[in-house]
Amino acid sequence: MSSKADQGSGGKKQKQQQKPKQGQKQGEKETKLGLGASKENFGEWYSDVVVKAELISYYEISGCYILRPDAYEMWEKIQKWFDGEIKGLGVRNSYFPLFIPKSNLTKEKDHVEGFEAEVAWVTKSGKSDLATPIAIRPTSETVMYPCIADWIRSHRDLPLKLNQWTNVVRWEFKHPTPFIRSREFLWQEGHTAFVTQAEAEEEVYQILELYRHVYEDLMAVPVVKGTKSASEKFAGALFTTSVEGFIPASGRGIQGATSHCLGQNFSKMFDIKYEAEDKSQQYIWQNSWGITTRTIGVMIMVHGDDKGLVLPPRMASTQIVVIPIPNAKMEESAKEALMEKAEVLYQNLKAAGIRVAKDFRLNYTPGWKYNHWELKGVPIRLELGSRDMDKGACVLARRDTGKKQFDVLWDDVLKTVLDLLETIQQEMFAKAKTEFDSCIEVAYNWDDFTAALGRKHMVVAPWCDEKEIEEKVKKDTAAEDQQGAKTLNIPFPESNTFVPELKPDTVCFVTGKPAKNFALWGRSY
Repeated sequence: MSSKADQGSGGKKQKQQQKPKQGQKQGEKETKLGLGASKENFGEWYSDVVVKAELISYYEISGCYILRPDAYEMWEKIQKWFDGEIKGLGVRNSYFPLFIPKSNLTKEKDHVEGFEAEVAWVTKSGKSDLATPIAIRPTSETVMYPCIADWIRSHRDLPLKLNQWTNVVRWEFKHPTPFIRSREFLWQEGHTAFVTQAEAEEEVYQILELYRHVYEDLMAVPVVKGTKSASEKFAGALFTTSVEGFIPASGRGIQGATSHCLGQNFSKMFDIKYEAEDKSQQYIWQNSWGITTRTIGVMIMVHGDDKGLVLPPRMASTQIVVIPIPNAKMEESAKEALMEKAEVLYQNLKAAGIRVAKDFRLNYTPGWKYNHWELKGVPIRLELGSRDMDKGACVLARRDTGKKQFDVLWDDVLKTVLDLLETIQQEMFAKAKTEFDSCIEVAYNWDDFTAALGRKHMVVAPWCDEKEIEEKVKKDTAAEDQQGAKTLNIPFPESNTFVPELKPDTVCFVTGKPAKNFALWGRSY
């Protein structure tokens, strides 16, 4: 369902994090925490953080990863929000088989060519060869549409709006990268059918706006909405829209999600007709749209730092961790009172619906605990020490900025935490948006275009919208250690203020021909 993407980088296997030994006394030497690489060494940093923050484990088959609970819960948050929104649009969930007959997959020429290199095939059953190979779904158009052809008979059967939450397999590629590019990944794929083109196109943009919300409002990651070029659109689609992100640390764009208007191409291939009110037979108009677990990787790449994950509160499995700090000089009764108060604060936060954890372990130093929860990206840390007990207060520390708020009275903790979670969410987006905007340049000629790429930026440039020119740009900007630039999308001018006005005398930055639009260009994953 997503349009063809360039290959990712990094993702080499890292050693599992070694944990401190249980029974270790407070103050003894502890196992080293933290990352082995800074974010400046981006590939190694990313491979390190996804393992040490306990998001993934590697598997014996290259390009396949185990999603650990913290990672899967992030996906569940996206799933819960998006599922509720599409149900409000009348979409219903369903499930279709993993296996696709070869005859179905090869029915649509452009479609199969777009996925041919990535399709995994089942060729044996036990010791016997199958008479006809069976494809493992790279996407589900060709397994769903024969069924839809049977279900739709009349205009009264339309619109039909289906979605499924599932996995897909895309086999052939280089440089697997956790979340970003893997052989098997999780996604949702929506497939809808309408009487008119206008209805179909309206939904395309409704879904695209929901995808923007997932990135910007849940994950605090800025994106650009736009239309894919002819070279980059989904195979067999009338047109494809997308939200595009950018990773400043690597200087590469990344496709966030896609919403496609399929037109009547697939309905003609699979003979999906309905009887109109005038008794004539008409082909349906179709859409497909999808978002994947790639979202998690984009969020990590954008917000993470040298200490580990930095999670926006709406996506964090744990929003705050309570850490009591008993002092060795404290009387036993004072220690007990401190631990009891920490438990009360924990329970109050939990009762208010805040996702809270507690770390009451005594065989780890406070510093070790701080590093541990910072690595995991927990937005707020609540510290409670002996001096805080004397004041009837605690300390709140932010993960994103490192700033501490001292002397927060116990009665004010709940309101302060709720306000702070919202502040962190908004400020993380504002910071990411400022950096995102600073990485966009406008170029009207080749020299300025390549100079901007050299600064690891995206480039808005006018062009003649020809496939051959996009291929030329990709070839001429390729280097030994990096792929060439391509169009990320053609931004919607009305929702992207960085797009200049297309004046009558604007020319293509490559050919000098009249420009048809401004495209957003960049190197990409």
